[in-house]
Formats: sequence, structure tokens, C-alpha cells
Amino acid sequence: MGGLGSGRHWHWNTKNTVTDYRALDVRRWARDGLLNPCNRFGWQWTVDGEKTGSIQVAVERNSVRLIYRCKENGSDWEDIEYPVWLTSTACNYGGERQWFLCPAYGCGRRVAKLYGGRIFACRHCHQLAYPSQREKSYDRAARKADKIRTRLGWDLGLEGLPRGRPKGMHRNTYERLSRQVWELTDEAEEGFAAHFAFALLKLDPSLQP
Repeated sequence: MGGLGSGRHWHWNTKNTVTDYRALDVRRWARDGLLNPCNRFGWQWTVDGEKTGSIQVAVERNSVRLIYRCKENGSDWEDIEYPVWLTSTACNYGGERQWFLCPAYGCGRRVAKLYGGRIFACRHCHQLAYPSQREKSYDRAARKADKIRTRLGWDLGLEGLPRGRPKGMHRNTYERLSRQVWELTDEAEEGFAAHFAFALLKLDPSLQP
């Protein structure tokens, strides 16, 4: 017999990014002191303050047991329970960092987060990407420019006005960051212009030069 998740399509719905799935974060559980053996706790997800899902977690030695109910594709509710093994690595400045070992059949990757699904598995098993991986190049350039603008205390957006050098920032650093903002802004504006022109051409092929 195969392992957990073998022999069937075990995704709820294949989505594009990690933000489409409920996540379990072992770092959060460790930080909150929840991973003591024999501990049992409930975990839930909310959207705009309303509960959208929940799970029970029983902590065992070197593992956690996930206990929940699942309903997919109009089928009846199914009680699901299985262990997820834990491992740890030493931190550079002392202490340990906890990790999940992905429970999906044939995987076992060491990961900080698992995503549900009928079963909770790593983003590779669910074929998920991070939102930034779905960005167009000009969107990415605009986002990076705004990140630098925030650091400089400037107005955000492609037409955001500069506000001068922040107090305490070295002049060379300011000049380097300013140059990066304008380079990224130019890249974003060129990309948006090309995208807009392509969209117009699809609507009206007569605009072809």
C-alpha cells in the first residue's frame, strides 16, 4: 500500500499561490510554546474575524498528530488523522529551529509551513508559487521601487515625489538608493506602457503601425 496521499488526487483545488491555502507554521507553534510533548491544542483560521476552518493538534515525541474533518467535491465529511514528523536544526547563535517533514507520499521535505488540501503538505507537493512569482516584470520593478521609497520616506507610486535625504542616512547610501528608485521606475513605466499598447492592439488591430 502507498503512503499518505498516494493513489488519489489529494488536493482540494489546485491554486496558483500559497495565499490560496490554509497554512500551518511550525515556527509560530514553537514560538508560542505549543510543541511540548503531550500538549493538545486547537488551531483555526479566520477571514474578517469569521472562523473559516479549524484543526486539532496532539503533540507527541518528535511529531504532531493532525486531527480534522474534510469535505471535498460534494462528498460526505471525512475524519482525517495522521502524524507529521518534526525535526530541528541548530541556530547560529544558539537554540534550535523546528521544521515539519512533509507527510505527503514520497516527499519528506524539511519545511516551515504546510498547506491544506485534503492533507497538509509542502508547497512543492501542492504545486504552489509565492505571489511574487506570478508578478509581471514591471509589477515587480514597481514594488521594489516602492520598497526603497518607503525606506527613504518618499511618497509611494510611480509618480511619488522625493522628500530629500532622511536624517542620519549617509549621502552615498542616499544617492545609491535614489538612483535605484529612478532606474526601477523607468523599467516599470516602460513595462506598463508596452502592456497598455499591446492591450489596445488586441482591442483594435487597426492601430498596428
